[in-house]
Amino acid sequence: MPAKIIQTDDRPFSRAEVDPITLDIVENALRNARAEMDAVLFRTAMSPAIREQHDAFPMIANHEGKMVVGQFGSFLYGFMQGYDGTIEEGDVFMTNDPYSCGGAVSHLNDWLVMMPIFHQGRLVSWAAMFGHMTDVGGKVPGSLPTDAKMIYEEGIIVPPTKIYRKGELAEEILGILLANCRMPEWNRSDFFAIMAGMRLAERRVRENIDRFGVDAYISAMWDMLDRNKMAMGEIIKMIVPEGGHKAHFEDWIDDDGMGNGPYKIACTLWREGDVAIFDFSDCDPQSLSSINFILNEEMFKMFFGAFTINLFDPQILFNDGFYDLVDVRIPEGCILKPKKPAALSCRTHLLGRIFDLMGGLLGQGAPDALNAAGFSDSPHFMYAGHDKNGEWYQLYQIGFGGIPGRPAGDGPDGHSLWPAFTNVPNEFLEAYMPLRIRDYSAIPDSGGAGLHRGGNGIQIAYEFLAEGEISVHDDRWMTYPWGVNGGAPGARSTKRLVRVDGAEENIPSKCDRVKVMPGDILYFNTWGGGGWGNPLDRDPALVLKDIERGLVTVDGARRYGVVVAGGRIDEGATGKLRAEMAPAQVKIPLFSRGFDSIEELKARCKAETGFEPPIAPVFRNAFRKAAE
Repeated sequence: MPAKIIQTDDRPFSRAEVDPITLDIVENALRNARAEMDAVLFRTAMSPAIREQHDAFPMIANHEGKMVVGQFGSFLYGFMQGYDGTIEEGDVFMTNDPYSCGGAVSHLNDWLVMMPIFHQGRLVSWAAMFGHMTDVGGKVPGSLPTDAKMIYEEGIIVPPTKIYRKGELAEEILGILLANCRMPEWNRSDFFAIMAGMRLAERRVRENIDRFGVDAYISAMWDMLDRNKMAMGEIIKMIVPEGGHKAHFEDWIDDDGMGNGPYKIACTLWREGDVAIFDFSDCDPQSLSSINFILNEEMFKMFFGAFTINLFDPQILFNDGFYDLVDVRIPEGCILKPKKPAALSCRTHLLGRIFDLMGGLLGQGAPDALNAAGFSDSPHFMYAGHDKNGEWYQLYQIGFGGIPGRPAGDGPDGHSLWPAFTNVPNEFLEAYMPLRIRDYSAIPDSGGAGLHRGGNGIQIAYEFLAEGEISVHDDRWMTYPWGVNGGAPGARSTKRLVRVDGAEENIPSKCDRVKVMPGDILYFNTWGGGGWGNPLDRDPALVLKDIERGLVTVDGARRYGVVVAGGRIDEGATGKLRAEMAPAQVKIPLFSRGFDSIEELKARCKAETGFEPPIAPVFRNAFRKAAE
């Protein structure tokens, strides 16, 4: 049964008419409060994942739990449906259990904290935030074991719990949580940093109510949700055709780290009246390993809204107002809705790949607005052990890569999937970890060639200064980030470990407990973004500029039909080369996946990475069907 809200004043709120100026003031006040929540958190947290990388997501919601301002969509719907206790003034709730909140958070490292905000006995708003904790226990440092088969192997599980009860901290509960992780001081600091951010949001909400009155405040939030619904309704009608037409697209996670794969995610899209329907019934069954992802239906609506708003009109306030216009259907037992107790810790690959899937799905009806595939992941690097003084050290870091070529221009080089993320500065890593960064640079030619170039991946060379163990969680080592409208696919990821004695070995994209010694160097290479449009249409002057910037090599320029000699464009040779390449561009495919046969894919993958890729029969069948 859903949660019960205890109020000393249970009168319903009255819908008041809010003038446009007041509405804009309230909207911008809440936007600023959401930004302040981030600022407080980042200046207070201790872990580099939150302090430096910004792996945390705040929001402010109305009294019904609908996000009005935020980034990741509302976490509250799943919580309020799964929690059967009371909600009272002074309570603060915490959970990290995806199965008890409908996937509102998707693995145990994400500590979700939610605070109801009361005014004169009535619930008027919610503040909520989750942050990725560097460690929550489990079988490996970092709590993200690739080979976990059940969620119980991944760390301590916290069902929806009152971490504050009527204003009093449940210190015993917090103590239990901290006793079950390897970095208790970081977790404690990050938890109270989240609390500080939410207390600030509470103050800002009350300031708005004091200024405009409670009914005007509540009504302004309703108006903000309604405006979003109206704008999204028009966008949905524009990009999702009604009637018998159905769009379909599929993509793949390369493997599960246990020798199985690839795993298909697929979606069919159509519209009935005003409602867009996303049907995931063609996805593969859940995995035996930890790559499963609970795709919360409300979260997917958020993904869809963020994708379309940023594509069509970034000025639209992103919130939950349009959710009634989207119907998401995900069958139980598939890889996007696994059955408990399936492992979930390495769900990042599927979470990111959803954005490539949406791009390929929504772009089919409007190819000119179609993005290529890009850095659809948050690859993890973890390093842990005892330093020369016997002190425990532990690093969790997210890698960056190439953003896809787009209708508006080239994809950025070395960027995060999540726009608000920042890299962990190398100076921080070298100051606080037994590491030396030997190289941090864009990988030339790793972005797919096109009229608009795909962004390049990044090479980070980590030299280890202490004995320890590393874990790597990445993808796109087998399949390519596809290009569109004639653009070429981006380069794949590789991980190469050079031992202190000079021996070299390629390591898998998903592995744990790899022992390293002082002097060993890991070359952590991320993948590039696919290209957009015919490479032969790119201005040779732009290709030359990319060469000067170190983003494209002289040999790589030939992919664009451009010949460079002596630092200048050889116009005669360029014209000749482009004329030779032009016949192959007559029939431009909408999607360029980078291989013409399964055998070619296997051979190239073996040569580039040293690993024989798993090829599931369903992948062979799907590729044959696509080729036909």
